[in-house]
Amino acid sequence: MTFRPVLATSTAQPAIEGAGVHLQRVFGFGDPALTDPFLMMDDFRNDDPRFYAKGFPWHPHRGIETITYVLEGQVEHADSLGNRGLLGAGGVQWMTAGSGIVHQEMPFGNAEGKMHGFQLWANLPAALKMTAPRYQDVAAGDIPIEGDDDGTTVKVIIGSFWGKTGPVDGIAANPMLLDVSIPPGRRKVLPIDTRANALAYVFAGSGTFRDAADPVGIQVEKEFRGQELTLRNRTGNRTLVRFGAGDEITVQAGDAGIRFLLMTGRPIQEPVAWHGPIVMNTQEELRQALRELNNGTFIKHG
Repeated sequence: MTFRPVLATSTAQPAIEGAGVHLQRVFGFGDPALTDPFLMMDDFRNDDPRFYAKGFPWHPHRGIETITYVLEGQVEHADSLGNRGLLGAGGVQWMTAGSGIVHQEMPFGNAEGKMHGFQLWANLPAALKMTAPRYQDVAAGDIPIEGDDDGTTVKVIIGSFWGKTGPVDGIAANPMLLDVSIPPGRRKVLPIDTRANALAYVFAGSGTFRDAADPVGIQVEKEFRGQELTLRNRTGNRTLVRFGAGDEITVQAGDAGIRFLLMTGRPIQEPVAWHGPIVMNTQEELRQALRELNNGTFIKHG
């Protein structure tokens, strides 16, 4: 087995999207080769409805797939295919934009005022950029959870892991997306496809990503406490870890345990022409998509 070293770490940065939704951008709009086949990831975590209530009104997508995973709150979806759905806590929404879709995602009936979830964009290869759009909602109860004797739990959202297969399939990048929780002080070795790029996004607790015999790694600090560190507290645990080559990652949980999303996918390695929610391979394809959006011929199916 070959341990994957940590190549780089970064902290999610504040951003405002949609109709004024305050979120944290984990990665995106940089060098897409670094996270290929993934393009962007947002962490929408907020306990003040003023900063998310207006949601993401009608907007287009082409050339990508989006995976939305909700931890708290509810998100209502509607699209140009006629689909409507309500995504609750623990649920997942998968949407293949393909040749073009227009949709909206709006918060729904959130009495406690909390909203937390993630949206991940996966690229489509050139051969599938103009495929027919598809959409699926997966309820929390349909996502398998595998546990280990030491208290580690893994929600298998996409892909196969520890004998469980996630309910979301058909994504072109053939990714794996896991929600991993490791108890305080425990050390785990997690297998990874050697041909895939691998990323971990820590959103709770603390831990070290390194092999016991190899000092190369990263310590991800737990949340800070105290009024004087409020700002730092908001960003301290929003850390993205990008791994090098190998077939396993090693995680040592800190004294608060650790919870993170583990994302892997085989790189597409194609040119990327990107403008907001539209991702194509060439600038001419991008210009054509924008022309079609302006003249009303953007939607090809539905």
